[in-house]
Amino acid sequence: MATWAESQIQGPDGEDWRVPVSELESRIESLSVVLQQNSLPGVFVQHPVDLYYFAGGRQNATLFIPAKGTKASIEGGGDGPVLFVRRSISRAIFEAGGGNAPFEIQTFPRMKSLVEVLQERGVSKAPALQFGEIPASFIQRFTTTLSPLGDCSDATALIHSIREIKSNWEVEQMEASALIQAKMFEAVEEKLAEGISELELVAAAEEVSRREGFGGNIQMRSYPLQCDRGVIVSGRAGGIPSFFDSAVGGTGAHPLAGMGSGFSKVKPNEPILVDLVHVHRGYVVDKTRMFSVGRLPQKWHDRLEHMIEVNDIVVSSLANGDDCSMAWQKGSQLAYELGYEENLMGMKPDQSKFLGHSVGLQLDESPVVAKGFNRPLPIGGTMAIEPKVVYAEGSIGLEDTWIKTSEGMNSLTRLEVTEEKFISEV
Repeated sequence: MATWAESQIQGPDGEDWRVPVSELESRIESLSVVLQQNSLPGVFVQHPVDLYYFAGGRQNATLFIPAKGTKASIEGGGDGPVLFVRRSISRAIFEAGGGNAPFEIQTFPRMKSLVEVLQERGVSKAPALQFGEIPASFIQRFTTTLSPLGDCSDATALIHSIREIKSNWEVEQMEASALIQAKMFEAVEEKLAEGISELELVAAAEEVSRREGFGGNIQMRSYPLQCDRGVIVSGRAGGIPSFFDSAVGGTGAHPLAGMGSGFSKVKPNEPILVDLVHVHRGYVVDKTRMFSVGRLPQKWHDRLEHMIEVNDIVVSSLANGDDCSMAWQKGSQLAYELGYEENLMGMKPDQSKFLGHSVGLQLDESPVVAKGFNRPLPIGGTMAIEPKVVYAEGSIGLEDTWIKTSEGMNSLTRLEVTEEKFISEV
């Protein structure tokens, strides 16, 4: 019996911020079909982000989803999907929709009896695991336990592929996120003044983000990357590289937080790059705009105009159905022709080799506008496109989050009715 009331877990003004049951049902159905198509008997979903996606929460749990038509599936006479929960089962039930949850919810059995429990549900072959997401020690524990059922395959790429295409509900969350993000930029502009530190500007943006419901984490797929949601770099700090695979590094606050904003203070007539992420109910939007105190030298305006041209050719390429690798080739080639081969997305030897990255529940989803991604952005795919150039004296560029539709590319983060202003000189 839960010792808490469901009314205690809610969004602002009593809103229900759970993932709709219809979303969970659709996602589980899609995965079961993809498993069948790839001759996999089922999967254990265990990564926290994917548990949220398929089960509605990120409890300490394992979600078993059988392939369509297998003996473990409902249509095959089995018991269907089940969420085995270590902690907290009461929250897991609530977050999955309570009595309407599209799967059974049980306490996690003892590991030595896990195979027997699965067999009682109609499972005869070892479920796939998420080798690309889960620590090796965790994987080893489960592969050993499940070995009486055979070898475990890897379902990481299949799960990622399903998450690439966003539903209407997911797009609505990203649209809401973009509205909040716009307020973050407004807060930065209001606070901006000569002598203020980068961290103080980030604090102004973060106050808005937190007040509107940001949960405290930006999820990333690529190890060992970590990300701040507010990267504000001024002047020469914008030319400092970091561990992060991005154009802009920044000083960071200290070596363990060695990217993004630090204690550098704003000086007049220098570029201030403001790259802000907001996460609404788990969904990321990413956007960059430029600021300065006073007028920037003309060379910075010229560089920004050139990056807008590069942005436009990448967007057009993706809209026309080109592979993401072709969009990279067209965008980078234009940048090189304009004279930015040494400065595009960083300075050698610390250049990043991409011009856009997909976003969703994680900041660095696939596909990417880069070499090797020989497939188009799918309809329903959401991507942050961010051409930037970096110099010792600073960095400049732009970024917006886009969605691919049947009609082309639509921006989720360009909210103004009139033409977007990419630079604000205050």
